[in-house]
Amino acid sequence: MAGIVPAAVDSVEVTGGNLVLVIVVALIALGALAMAYVFRSEVLSAPEGTDNMKTIAQAVQEGADAYLQRQFRTLAVFAGVAFFALLALPADEFSVRIFRSVFFLVGAGFSAAVGYLGMSLAVRANLRVAAAANTVGREPAMTIGLRTGAMVGMLTVGLGLLGASLVVIFFQEDAPDVLEGFGFGAALLAMFMRVGGGIFTKAADVGADLVGKVENNIPEDDPRNAATIADNVGDNVGDCAGMAADLFESYAVTLVAALILGAQAFGDKGLVYPLLIPAIGALTAVLGAYITKPTAGVNGLSTINRGFYISAGIGAVASVVLSFLYLPTSFADFGEQGSVLDLISKDATPDGNPALIASIAVVIGIVLAAAILALTGYYTGTEYKPVKDVGKTSLTGAATVILSGLSVGFESAVYTTLVLGAAVFGAFLLGTGSLAISLFAVALAGCGLLTTVGSIVAMDTFGPVSDNAQGVAEMSGDVSPEGAQILTDLDAVGNTTKAITKGIAIATAVLAATALFGSYATTALEKLADANAQDNELFSLFVFDPSVLVGVLLGSAVVFLFSGLAINAVARAAGAVVYEVRRQFREIPGIMEGTGRPEYGKVVDIVTRDSLRELVTPGVLAVMAPIAVGFGLGFTALAGFLAGAIGTGTLMAVFLANAGGAWDNAKKLVEDGAHGGKGSDAHAATVIGDTVGDPFKDTAGPAINPLIKVMNLVSLLIASAVVSLSIGDDKNDAARIAIALVAVAIIAVVIVISKRRESVIGDEVPSPTTLA
Repeated sequence: MAGIVPAAVDSVEVTGGNLVLVIVVALIALGALAMAYVFRSEVLSAPEGTDNMKTIAQAVQEGADAYLQRQFRTLAVFAGVAFFALLALPADEFSVRIFRSVFFLVGAGFSAAVGYLGMSLAVRANLRVAAAANTVGREPAMTIGLRTGAMVGMLTVGLGLLGASLVVIFFQEDAPDVLEGFGFGAALLAMFMRVGGGIFTKAADVGADLVGKVENNIPEDDPRNAATIADNVGDNVGDCAGMAADLFESYAVTLVAALILGAQAFGDKGLVYPLLIPAIGALTAVLGAYITKPTAGVNGLSTINRGFYISAGIGAVASVVLSFLYLPTSFADFGEQGSVLDLISKDATPDGNPALIASIAVVIGIVLAAAILALTGYYTGTEYKPVKDVGKTSLTGAATVILSGLSVGFESAVYTTLVLGAAVFGAFLLGTGSLAISLFAVALAGCGLLTTVGSIVAMDTFGPVSDNAQGVAEMSGDVSPEGAQILTDLDAVGNTTKAITKGIAIATAVLAATALFGSYATTALEKLADANAQDNELFSLFVFDPSVLVGVLLGSAVVFLFSGLAINAVARAAGAVVYEVRRQFREIPGIMEGTGRPEYGKVVDIVTRDSLRELVTPGVLAVMAPIAVGFGLGFTALAGFLAGAIGTGTLMAVFLANAGGAWDNAKKLVEDGAHGGKGSDAHAATVIGDTVGDPFKDTAGPAINPLIKVMNLVSLLIASAVVSLSIGDDKNDAARIAIALVAVAIIAVVIVISKRRESVIGDEVPSPTTLA
C-alpha cells in the first residue's frame, strides 16, 4: 500500500528557453487584448439607427450598468472576506499566502472585467445590429453581432493567458499555489455573477411572458409591457456578462489545474506546455473571427459552425506539431527523475512518449468540443427532430409541452455524459500507469478544449446581442417587415448558439473539475505521507469506504439544493414582476392603447433588488459545504463529496440547459407560423414551456458549472488543513469539529432566511380576471 504514496517533487523552475516561451505567451495574450480593442472599434463604427432605437438602447445600457455596479459593490464584501480567509490557510511560505490572496483578487477582477466590458459592448451593439438589418441586410447585421462576440472572446483569452503566464514568470515553483488563488477568484466571482444575472434575466423574462404574451396576447418585446426593458437588460447581465465571466473562469481554472498537475507530471515543461496550447487557440480564434463571414443563402448557424470547425481543426494540427517540437519522446529525456511525480513507484521511469501522450490528450479536448457542439445543436436546434417534436406537443397543451421538454433534457444528458466520460477516460488511459501523468492528460484535454474558447465566447455573445436587437427593433417600431424577419432569424440562431456554448461550458467544467479533483487527491496523498499515515488511512480512499459513499451522497445533494434555491429565487422574483406589471396595466390609463407610458424603471428596480438578495444563499452554500464535509467527516468523505458533485452536476447541468433550450426553440417554431402561429393555443402552451425552461437554461443550469469548480477549488485549498487536523502530530478533533459546525450553522442560517422570504403571490394579489 505504501507504493501509492507520491514521491516528493523537486523544485521546478522556468528558466532559459522555457522562460522565453512563457514571455512569448504573455505577449500573445497582450496581442489578444489588442485584437479585442480592434473588434470593439469595428462594432462601434457601425451606424446606430433611428432616434427611437437609440432611446430604447440607452435605457437598456443604463439599466445594465446600474445593476452591475450594484452587484460589484455587493460582491466586494465577499471578496474581502475570502482574501483574508486565504491568508489564514497554510502554505510553505507566508509570501505565497500573500500572493495567493492577491491573485485571488486579480482573478476576481479579471472575471468581473470580462463580464462588464463584454456587456458594455453588447448593449451598444444591439441597436447597430437592428439598424443594419433594417438598412443593409442580414449579412452585415450578423457580422456586427459576431464581431461583438469576437471582442469578448479575445478579452477572455487574453486576460486568462496573461494572468497565468505572469504567475509562472514571477513565482516559478510556487506558481501552482499562487494560481489556486487566481482560479478561485475567477470561479467565485463568476458563480455569483451567473446566479445573480440569471435570477435577474429570468425573473424579468418570465414575468414579461406571463403577463404580456399569455394574459394580454401582445408580442414579446411590446413597449406596452412594463417588463420589456428589464427583460432586455437581463439578457445582457445574465447571458452576456454572466456567461462571459463563466467562460473566463472555465478558461482560468482549467489552466490552473493543468499547471498544478503539469509541474508534478512533466516538471518545468509541465509549467510551460499548458500555456502554449491555449496560446495557439488565441491565434486560431482571430482566424476564426475573420473566416466566419455570413454569405447570402447560407444558414447563419451553418456559417458559425463552419468557422468553428475550421479554426478547431487548424488548432488541433498546430498543437500536435508544437507537442513534438517542444516535448521529448521519452520520459528518460526529462533528465533527473525527481522532476516527474510517479504515484505508482518512486523509482520507475514511466513508459510511453510524452509528446504523443500530450498530443492525443489535446486532440481529445478539441474533438470533445466539436462533439458537444453537434450533440447540443441536435437536441436544441429548430431544424432537428427533438425540438420539432416538442413543438408538435403544443397542439395538446402546456402539460405535454413540459413533459416532452423534460424528456429531451433527460435523454440529452445521458448521451452528453457518455461523450464526456469517454473523453475523460480516454485521456486518463494515456497515463501509462502513472496517476500523475493520467491526471495531467485529463487537464491537457481541457487545454485542448481551451483552444476553441475564443470562438465559443463569440458564439455565446451573439445570442443576447441578436435577442436584444430584435427587442430594440420591435419596441422602436422603426423596422421594416423584411428587417424584422432578419432579426427573428438571427435570434433563432442565437438561441441555438447559446445552448451550444452552455454545453461546451459544461464540458470545460467537467474536465477542469476532474483535474482539480486529481490535484486534491495528490495533495491529500502527499500530506498523508508527511504525516506517516497508516495503510488503513490510505485504504479509506477507496470507493467502498462508507465515508466516501456518504460524501458522494452529500455532493449530489448540494447540486440539487443549489439548483432548487436558484429556481425558487427566480419564481419569487418573477412573481413580484407579474404583480407589478399587472398593477400597471390596471392603474396606468392608456397602456394597451399605446397612449400611456409604462413605468419601466420600477420593474428594473424589483429584479435588481431581488437578484442581489437571492444570490447570497447559493454562493454561501458552494463555499461552506466542502468546508463542512471536509472538516466534519474527513478527507475521504470530502473526496466522495467532490465525486458526487461532479457526477450529479454534469447530468443536472446538461438536463437543465437542453430542456430549456428545446422549450425555447419550440416556442420559436410556433411563433414562426407552425401549429397555428402567434396567438394560438399552441403558442400559449409553448410560452408556458419556455417560462419553465428559462430558469432551467439560464439560471440554475449554467450556475452549476462554476459551482462544481468553486467546491473543488475550496477543497484543494483546505486539503492540507483537513488532513493535518485529522491525523498525525497536529491532530485536533475539537478544532476540526468546531470549524465544521460553524460552516453548517452558516449554511443553515442563510437557507432559513431564504425560506422565510415571502412570495408576493397571495390572496392580496389581483388575478388577471380581476384586472378588466
